[in-house]
Amino acid sequence: MSSQNILLNVNGIEVIYNHVILVLKGVSLQVREGAVVALLGGNGAGKTTTLRAVSNLLAGERGAVTKGSIELRGERIDRLSTAAMVGRGVIQVMEGRHCFAHLSIEENLLTGAYTRKDGKAAIAATLDKVYNYFPRLKARRSSQAAYTSGGEQQMCAIGRALMANPTMVLLDEPSMGLAPQIVEEVFEIVKDLNQREGVSFLLAEQNTHMALRYADHGYILENGRVVLDGAAAALRENEDVQEFYLGLGGTDDGSPRKSFKDVKSYKRRKRWLA
Repeated sequence: MSSQNILLNVNGIEVIYNHVILVLKGVSLQVREGAVVALLGGNGAGKTTTLRAVSNLLAGERGAVTKGSIELRGERIDRLSTAAMVGRGVIQVMEGRHCFAHLSIEENLLTGAYTRKDGKAAIAATLDKVYNYFPRLKARRSSQAAYTSGGEQQMCAIGRALMANPTMVLLDEPSMGLAPQIVEEVFEIVKDLNQREGVSFLLAEQNTHMALRYADHGYILENGRVVLDGAAAALRENEDVQEFYLGLGGTDDGSPRKSFKDVKSYKRRKRWLA
């Protein structure tokens, strides 16, 4: 990967919570300009912690990056404030949507433009663009967020991030709790934003099948380590990924597929962990 087009470079970071709990153990990853990169893995793998490390939101959870470095276009960012990160175009959409329940959809969206200094006309133009991507939000613009559906709240959370004119969006579990057709709609919008607006995405997702359909590159985390990475198309074809994450594995005699915990074949084959 040419260093000229690397937007984000996470290099061997360790993260500790409460001064004692080691959560990330030497995680390294890269996001190219204009790419969609997926962080994959089950609960507790370290996906959300990785996103929070990039966006400098660990302190609120009593966490800290204790080793390694995080760079945005070659600049160290792991000591910057969250506000400074927003100023550099890095916005996180938290897991669970987190809309302001008492505000309308449009008021929620406008909070995303709070740090902008390019005037009302430019903000209004961005709002129109967001409504173009999310016509459902335009129809519900005056509705109180608390009374909208989970899918509409997820769209509102992504739209609010777009109001800040981001370079990169960190998207945490966008499919969580949503019906399959809404999940597909959300991922289609992510693809459109990536291709038309050039927004880069680093998304944490348990829905491996959906994430690998839309991502350019994927990293699989287990127990705070990257155990496999590669082009999304290659990961989709990988035998272990199919068995353990896509549910496509099976046995020749028709007996039920063993669980990932029982098999652990990646350790025996040494395909995943060195």
